[in-house]
Amino acid sequence: MRLIERRVGFVFALFLLGLGFAGARARWLGVVNASALKQAAATQQKVTVDVPARRGAITDRHGEELAVSQPAVSVAATPYLIHDPAGAARKLAPLLGASEGDVLAELSTRGTGFVWLGRKLPMGTAARIRRLGIEGIDFVDESKRVYPRRFLASQLLGFTGTDNTGLSGLEQQHEDALGGRDGRRRLVKDALGQPIQTDDEREAVPGKDVRLTIDDRIQEETEQILADVGARYRPAKGATAIVMDPRDGQLLALANWPRVNANAPGGAPAWAKQDRAVQTAYEPGSTFKAFTFAGALQDGRITPDTVFQLPSQIQVADRTIREAHSEAYGTLTASGILQKSSNIGTIMIGRRLGDSAPAAATRFSKWVSAFGFGRRTGVDLPGEEAGIVLPRKRYSGSSMGNLPIGQGEAVTPMQMVQAYAAIANGGVLRSPRIVQRVGGKAPPRARARRILSTRTAAQLREMLEGVLGPGGTASGAAIPGYLLAGKTGTAEKADPVTGGYSKTKFVASFVGFAPAQHPKLLTLVMVDEPQGDIYGGSVAAPAWRDIMSFSLNYLRIPPK
Repeated sequence: MRLIERRVGFVFALFLLGLGFAGARARWLGVVNASALKQAAATQQKVTVDVPARRGAITDRHGEELAVSQPAVSVAATPYLIHDPAGAARKLAPLLGASEGDVLAELSTRGTGFVWLGRKLPMGTAARIRRLGIEGIDFVDESKRVYPRRFLASQLLGFTGTDNTGLSGLEQQHEDALGGRDGRRRLVKDALGQPIQTDDEREAVPGKDVRLTIDDRIQEETEQILADVGARYRPAKGATAIVMDPRDGQLLALANWPRVNANAPGGAPAWAKQDRAVQTAYEPGSTFKAFTFAGALQDGRITPDTVFQLPSQIQVADRTIREAHSEAYGTLTASGILQKSSNIGTIMIGRRLGDSAPAAATRFSKWVSAFGFGRRTGVDLPGEEAGIVLPRKRYSGSSMGNLPIGQGEAVTPMQMVQAYAAIANGGVLRSPRIVQRVGGKAPPRARARRILSTRTAAQLREMLEGVLGPGGTASGAAIPGYLLAGKTGTAEKADPVTGGYSKTKFVASFVGFAPAQHPKLLTLVMVDEPQGDIYGGSVAAPAWRDIMSFSLNYLRIPPK
């Protein structure tokens, strides 16, 4: 009997001891460690997530979608609710397109109640993951940036990152408008991890749509023609073409080659993703001569019919400059000099800009600045280069032997289009336009300024007609029924090793407009390092002709 009593007492003592330990533990958890446990419970039961705003669309001038946001689902996990991380990783990895080890590492993460497993998955993939019924897996509705036309205008449009933030091009330039404002949502879960309450702390504000001045038909045709040029003169380093309405500066096409798939830009090298139209500067060569003529005409130093006796070579300080073309010396008018693209004749016209050599150099420098070279055009695109223009104070004695003919300065294709548009539209320089509307509103426009009289611009347009006529350097670029005006350019590239000019690397270009006296369309084509042929008249001019021929017909622009 006494043995039984001792056993009962022992059990009762153990019970009291356990009760005391439980009470002490409860006091520790409820009082001493209450704050930390409360925070941990909140972390496990309450999750705050960002609700991405729908990104605005980018369309062409007719509303054709070039960049849109499509529904997608992102998959996340609450690691502490995953009872079998290894088994879950084995099922999820094939659907997430990830390795089983990487998924397991995420599911094994401790100290957090939320980890992303996959972002912006297709709806079908998300549905298959949902059907697995894995406890602790969450789904967040998002959107994915998609470019329906894939390659079309990809360098112009740019690209976005995983979080839908613009990384380049118009996507980056108009991030504030396109991106909208993300919302924030708080999810409250029960002990089993099931959502029991959803509160929107801040509603998402969708982004604004951006409508461009680009015409998708002209853009597509221009890119195809550039691709043909790239294939014909392969391996060319690259090519660019710009199509503009010179009357108001609206850009109808901006194309780069090689093309890049906007939906998979990671596979393209960084140089291919550049927008060469604004991010690449090159020596313009003979296309720059038109501005030397413009200054001389406007200052009354020459007329189109002024006669020059041209030698086969000319001395400028310590440099002897020879003519590149056998027909470009002798007796020629100013119009003939431009038609034949005479280097010596252009240098002689540059000398006439002043009564002395220093005065001529100063006046030439002012005309270069007047046409916008050496500063950004202000087109609504990121990363625009200002080009390289030699300041007047750094001119040497031989500078007026190379600058007037387009050597020693670097320009962007966009600067050349802007400058030629001033000739085409009657003498007014205005910034090119690429964005028509943002959220239904037209953006503010930069102020235009007159740099040439209408008479001078008309004279220069008529002189540029000769370049495409019989005996001109681009006679092969003619379009039946149309009077055209333009200028070829063939420029040697600088050799960084020797410090001089390369004998194997060139830039071939052509810029012009139509109809010649009342221009409604202006196009530039620039081919960087063509192989097999190097001349602007034979490499760039035919591509220019094909782009212009299609565009004039498509826009129903009559010959006169």
